[in-house]
Amino acid sequence: MSEHSGLDYSGKVVLVTGGTKGIGAGIARCFLAAGARVIVCGRTAPEQLPDVGEARADFLAADVRDQAALEGLFDTVRREYGRLDVLVNNAGGSPSADAASASPRFHEGVIRLNLIAPLNVAQQANQLMQAQPQGGCIVFIGSISGLRASPGTAAYGAAKAGVLALVQSLAAEWAPKVRVVAISPGLVRTERSHLHYGDEAGMAAVSAGIPAGRMAEPDDIGNACLYIASPLAGYASGCNLLLHGGGERPAYLAVAQPAAN
Repeated sequence: MSEHSGLDYSGKVVLVTGGTKGIGAGIARCFLAAGARVIVCGRTAPEQLPDVGEARADFLAADVRDQAALEGLFDTVRREYGRLDVLVNNAGGSPSADAASASPRFHEGVIRLNLIAPLNVAQQANQLMQAQPQGGCIVFIGSISGLRASPGTAAYGAAKAGVLALVQSLAAEWAPKVRVVAISPGLVRTERSHLHYGDEAGMAAVSAGIPAGRMAEPDDIGNACLYIASPLAGYASGCNLLLHGGGERPAYLAVAQPAAN
């Protein structure tokens, strides 16, 4: 039993796509702390796999955009682990780009990684879970970008909006054996945050605009995954859990408040 989460995943098998770094690694660590056997996948093996104490994630190489690689990944899970209780569909992301000048190939690649690939991953997981007496749970990692304007990452925001629609449809199609849910983080502090927000001063300024007073940590997302994939959330399906620390302070406040003084 994990004292950190209060949830026991002993004997459960969990797959986290893109689980070798950033949010994915945080999710993997949370499931490890809860006693799960955790598999992470990515294109290349990391220098260090997510670990908690003596527990360490297993790595399987797979590019989620490659259908043959996906089929091989799930064949390995089926053969070597015998079951899959939770899939966390996390792999994704996008560099910043001006929508007016980015190439069609760029936009297609972003949508392929963030919408088409997660659908294909979920399809493979569903096939395995439907054959299990206990079924399973598929958690899509969405983004606040799918719910508000996403300047600089327009195709990414559109793909994440598509993920939310996809979750509702898959939940309806694959119920009752497989629950399908989404978690949509706001701003998360990872090892790559400086690429978006600059130095510590920049990240502090961003954090000041969040009611919670800070950006999320990967463990915040991981703990939410522990909950929503657990029996405690057994009636949650087709839903989206927002994790944005209260959102963003409306821009008009910065203008209206000084004017009132």
